[in-house]
Amino acid sequence: MPRHTARPAAASKPALRRPGVAAPSRRATCRGISLIEACAVLAVLSVLAGLALPSFGDHLAKRRLEGRAVELSNDLQYLRSEAVSRNEAMRISFGADGGGSCYVLHPAEAKDCRCASDGSARCDATSPAPLRSVGLPAKDGITLASNVASIMIDPRLGTSTPGGTLRLSDGAGREIRQVVNIMARVRSCSPAGRVAGYRRC
Repeated sequence: MPRHTARPAAASKPALRRPGVAAPSRRATCRGISLIEACAVLAVLSVLAGLALPSFGDHLAKRRLEGRAVELSNDLQYLRSEAVSRNEAMRISFGADGGGSCYVLHPAEAKDCRCASDGSARCDATSPAPLRSVGLPAKDGITLASNVASIMIDPRLGTSTPGGTLRLSDGAGREIRQVVNIMARVRSCSPAGRVAGYRRC
């Protein structure tokens, strides 16, 4: 019976590599972020945040001023519609105290109702309740000033007595005016066009 002899195992051929390509390292290398790099990133972010915050704060202040101007314009239109629908003279009266400025929508005489910067209103016991009272606290940075103490809306004609100019301003020199003519129509404008989107006064 013939004997089979085991053949020696063929020697493994070395892996071929492309010229100029280094052999991959057997040990994986992991590299993290150093403390200096992290501090540099934080410093850059701090500078960017410092540049953006003043601009963002200015944008918010402008939006607050515009919001108050729209609110006042809407209240003037509401006052006129209430006077006509109730067939009763209605007023908007303005006030100020140590905490800011305010206005109140109410029937009766101008002297019968007073407002406060916290948004509250107080009317004489014999006077009807006010329709609405709005306060503008000084801490919000918006101030309301008027060249008249009160404006009355006639229920039959829908006219105002007298006309008036209501000035809303902030601490950055921006101002929006609501000009009420004798027909009780409201025109919005901004002196020297300081507030974009409003016509010049």
